[in-house]
Amino acid sequence: MTEPLDSLSREAIAARLSGSPEARAGLIREGAEAGVAEAQAVYGQMLLDRGDAAVGFAWFNKAAAQGHLMALNMVGRCYDLGWGVAVDKRRAGECFRIAAERGLEWAMYNYATALALGDGVTEDKPAAFAWFGKAAALGNAKAINHLGSFHEDGWVVARDMAKAAEYYARAAAGGDFRGAFNHARMLLDAGRTGEARRWLREAAETGTPAFVEKARAWLAASRWPELAPELSKAI
Repeated sequence: MTEPLDSLSREAIAARLSGSPEARAGLIREGAEAGVAEAQAVYGQMLLDRGDAAVGFAWFNKAAAQGHLMALNMVGRCYDLGWGVAVDKRRAGECFRIAAERGLEWAMYNYATALALGDGVTEDKPAAFAWFGKAAALGNAKAINHLGSFHEDGWVVARDMAKAAEYYARAAAGGDFRGAFNHARMLLDAGRTGEARRWLREAAETGTPAFVEKARAWLAASRWPELAPELSKAI
């Protein structure tokens, strides 16, 4: 019979966390059942990753009720994408807004995305730009990439390709696959094909299959069709 979680020493907890995956999962489950918000959030993610989205959603809600911001953000993600619950964009946007206003970087990014698209909230590109800026200031590479898009497309701010290129380079360096592809596009326009190849490969290795397929099609129809195979590795 295992000891109750609240009776374990720090050393015992550390030992179980450094043990087998089963031991770690068991400890996290015990913590969740004992009411530890962080454990509930992690356990919810574990269940979601295993394909048990409905139960994961329930654990996210338990942690969110205790004020766990990432869990609240994940409740929003579940409503946004229909993970374990019916899609409800309005509720998703509300979850993102609350967690963003309380300082969670990923919620800032998700709320900004909803505002930019008018997805569950009233479309408000100036507000989206501001929230992307806040998330970017905290180092969120995806938000930095979006700032590049705003400058490239002239949304809210004047069109400025130099600033767009700067943001895309930062997003790429931060690990965002869309940023890597956009950075490669800017490099190609500048005639820096060799450097662009590196970032195309990075986008291929880290991007989702759907994104990589779209990026490959874009290259195939561009002035650089010979570079399309650079994006074939991840497909």
